[in-house]
Amino acid sequence: MPQLNLHLSPEFEQALAEFMRHRHIRTKSDAVRLAVLEAVERERRAYRAPDFSQWIGLGKQAPENPHPKFQSDADLWS
Repeated sequence: MPQLNLHLSPEFEQALAEFMRHRHIRTKSDAVRLAVLEAVERERRAYRAPDFSQWIGLGKQAPENPHPKFQSDADLWS
């Protein structure tokens, strides 16, 4: 496993200690791993591209206009 060295500010150290208490985590390394993993997952969910696959074919399900203004696409341009 690769190693990562961090220099923590006092504010971050305090926030990490609180996170560890709330989550009952014993080591800083486990707390940082969990915090980073959760942040990555949260960002992944927030910025996932929308899935429009369920929209395929929806236009064909709508009823057609019984009295269209134009009979064909060619009539649009004449």
